[in-house]
Amino acid sequence: MTEKLFEDLQAIYPEMVEFRREMHMNPELSFQEVHTPKKIANYLRDLGLEVRTEVGGRGVVGKLQGEKPGKTIAFRADFDALPIQDQKNVDYKSTVDGAMHACGHDIHTASLLGAAKVLSQHKDKISGSIVFIHQFAEEQIPGGAISMIEDGCLDGVDEIYGAHVWTSIPLGTIGIIGDYAMLAGDQFDIEIIGKGGHGAKPHVTVDSIYIASQVLNQLHQIVGRQVDPLKTGVITVGKINGGQAFNIIAENTNMSGTVRTFDAEVRDTIEEKIKQVTKAVAEGLGGTANISYTRGYPALYNHPEPLKNVDDLAQNVVGKPYVKYLLPSPGMEDFAYYVKEIPGAFFFIGGANKEIDAVYPNHHPNLMWMNVVC
Repeated sequence: MTEKLFEDLQAIYPEMVEFRREMHMNPELSFQEVHTPKKIANYLRDLGLEVRTEVGGRGVVGKLQGEKPGKTIAFRADFDALPIQDQKNVDYKSTVDGAMHACGHDIHTASLLGAAKVLSQHKDKISGSIVFIHQFAEEQIPGGAISMIEDGCLDGVDEIYGAHVWTSIPLGTIGIIGDYAMLAGDQFDIEIIGKGGHGAKPHVTVDSIYIASQVLNQLHQIVGRQVDPLKTGVITVGKINGGQAFNIIAENTNMSGTVRTFDAEVRDTIEEKIKQVTKAVAEGLGGTANISYTRGYPALYNHPEPLKNVDDLAQNVVGKPYVKYLLPSPGMEDFAYYVKEIPGAFFFIGGANKEIDAVYPNHHPNLMWMNVVC
């Protein structure tokens, strides 16, 4: 059976390359996907699958009913693009200004459609059902997973699996991360309000830039001194804007940053401490602070049994030397919401190929995947 599946996949490979390249040329940004879900739905209908559209807004779900009793297993692929200008010199370069499939979602989509086509040709051998979840808006918080779950995409599903092409590991390998695979990611925005004035008279002003610098220092002690050292967390301030002229003390300064955590308790602690520290420092130096804290996706947890299924299959398919056991990724993924609801696992597919200079990281404008015919 496995050998026959691979033969069938090889036979439709050119078709999947064509679908992927057309999708790459016509990217659609998160929450703006219109044509892509229509193409996916039409493809699944042509296979004879039961298809739901507009799931959670823009999602597509196809169901393949096997001819034998068994579990219902779901596979998920995302199909949104990123606001990046494509700089590759290839004939399937993005035709949409300022939009590009720079994270491999076109590959995810084409691969899952190919799997659906081949499996639909063997439904007499399938025990149970297979659900193909095509999700919109993975790249932009709040993401598409929550609304698709609320709209019933997991109803009756026993397990779910997802994957991501990954330039950190070479073509032909499978990456596996046990326990928590990806971090939770949150965003905070801080406005420091002081009292502006002449640079020669700081004593009659409240310097918002100085306050921001002290807030920054104190934020970086939160993880080191208020989080269990056996757990982890990262606070990064990536943007500070304040002031209009060299000789004027700034009345307002804005700061923005991210928080990355695995542990839910640590996540709560860091959010609470950021708010406490910022307020205390600002008020202690004569200013005030407005703080906005936006929660992103939760940490992605790989359930042991589904992950073992992935590991066993990977060793059988690519061989044990080509299964890579990776450290957790500091990135985030809204696949995390699915595995909060039901058992599941998320793994990584090697996409780096030095022979054709396909070594750029995800989200890079020169990103080119795997091989010349992908």
